[in-house]
Amino acid sequence: MRHWLWLSLIVVLLDQAAKWLAVAALEPFQPVALAPSLNLMLAFNEGAAFSFLAGAGGWQRWFFAAMALAVSGVLIAWLLRLKPWEKTLAAALALILGGAVGNLIDRVALGHVVDFIQVYLPFIPLQIFNPWPAFNLADSAITLGVAILLVHTALTSERTDTVPGK
Repeated sequence: MRHWLWLSLIVVLLDQAAKWLAVAALEPFQPVALAPSLNLMLAFNEGAAFSFLAGAGGWQRWFFAAMALAVSGVLIAWLLRLKPWEKTLAAALALILGGAVGNLIDRVALGHVVDFIQVYLPFIPLQIFNPWPAFNLADSAITLGVAILLVHTALTSERTDTVPGK
């Protein structure tokens, strides 16, 4: 199943190219409207999701880098052990891996993750969720991969729950 690593590589390359373009073209924290609920806005996240531990003094850079490296190793091992017919699971793991490596590169090379996509969620009335925290293509790949993994797991567990004798 190692041919699925190409999907991870594509995610990393697209993510890094998009971040490079964002840094070159955008001013930090200055939103550029693309649509009523979508902006480009350059931001730098020193923490994890939703800037968790962003102001922790610097140790979090290496902690999150080590976690991403460990998770990447687990994902690669899992991916390489899949059976040829487990394509959906392979795609999910490859997307998560590509996103993790894309953000790992930023964290190690820059000390922060470059984010540049900002979305407003008009269907959520609470202002604490608007705008949604800035994110990037790596984050999108991770989110999509996790969603596919959850749906795959739910559908697979339903099938195994109905197998006679189990």
